[in-house]
This record gives sequence, structure tokens and C-alpha cells, in this order.
Amino acid sequence: EILSELPSGVILVAAAKTRTLEEVSAVIEAGVTHIGYNYIQEALPIMEVIGDRATWHMIGHLQRNKAKFVAESFDMCQTVDSWRLAKYLDQRCELAGRILPVLIEINSGEESNKTGVLPENLDELVLKISQLKNLKLQGLMTMGPRFGDPEESRPYFQMTRKAFERVQAKGLPNVEMRYLSMGMSNSYRIAIEEGSNIIRIGTKLFGERV
Repeated sequence: EILSELPSGVILVAAAKTRTLEEVSAVIEAGVTHIGYNYIQEALPIMEVIGDRATWHMIGHLQRNKAKFVAESFDMCQTVDSWRLAKYLDQRCELAGRILPVLIEINSGEESNKTGVLPENLDELVLKISQLKNLKLQGLMTMGPRFGDPEESRPYFQMTRKAFERVQAKGLPNVEMRYLSMGMSNSYRIAIEEGSNIIRIGTKLFGERV
């Protein structure tokens, strides 16, 4: 029912962490064809079975030693947050003969325990990534606070949208700002009001984790 209430143009990514093959298959049957994973080792066996019936998003923190799996098997990486990672992912994509759409994860709350590039370092990272041949920068992603009043996420979403618009206005070659990935089960409505067009939903789609 979440699908039916979404404005057109908003992509629902099912956050499938800890979900079984049966659960993932069921959401695909129900029409949710974008599936997001936090952990590579959890994703690969399910991807082998489902294959190209779904579009696969990396939505968790990506360690460099796992980058080859994203380069070879995923359709988008939403969590590029450093030049080191971008450069390495680019090399792995070149070896795999693929061009991978990526989003830069921005640490909009500037929280020390969160991954993501700090807002003041965003422009430099964008410029560097725009020069890579095998990554295609398509937008920004942010987490925002996970708990508490969803309304408290609004300033983080607004900040991320402003950053998105700033990057878009630069008109850099090889950068095509299309996606703003913000909002989870408790905050996606506010995220959409603030311009999000990719939402990452786990609990509200699958139910509580057992």
C-alpha cells in the first residue's frame, strides 16, 4: 500500500537487511522491484536466485575490500563517501567492464558516528568523481536521524536538497543529478515533501524483524 500513496517519480527501495529469499520474492511480486542491501555477503545469494527481476542498490557502508562485488553485481551504489572508495570502485568497474551509477552519501547531521562525507567536503569530492570514467554520479543520499520525531529530520533533508541543487547548478560533465535518496520507514513522507525521489523502506514494508 506504500506504493499506491507515493507520488509518481518516487522510487521505493526495499531495505532487505536480514530478510529471507521468500520475503524478498514476495515484495517483488507485489511490485517493488528496487531492492537495497547493507551487506554484500547477505545480498549475493539472493541476487543469484532473483537476478535481473530486480534492480539492486547498495545502501550500507561499503568497505573497499567488498567493492568488487558491487562493481560486478549491483545496479547502483548509494553510499560513496570518500575519494579512496570512489577511486577503488572505479578501478573495479573498469575491470568488470561496467559503468556504475553512484550517489554520494552526505553526513547531513555532521554526526561523528555516521558515515558520509561532511557537507563542507562535498564539492571537492563531486569534482574528483566527475573525472572518473567508470562511475556516473547521479545524486546524493543521506540517512538523517533514525529515531525520534520524524519532523526532526526535516532540516537535514533540506540541507541535503540544497547541496543537491548546488551541485546540479555546476553543470559538471559526467554528472547527472537525478536522485535524492532520503527517508526511511518513519521519515519518508517528510523526505518526499523535501524533494526526495528515492526512499529506503524496511520495517514498514516487511514488518518488524523477528
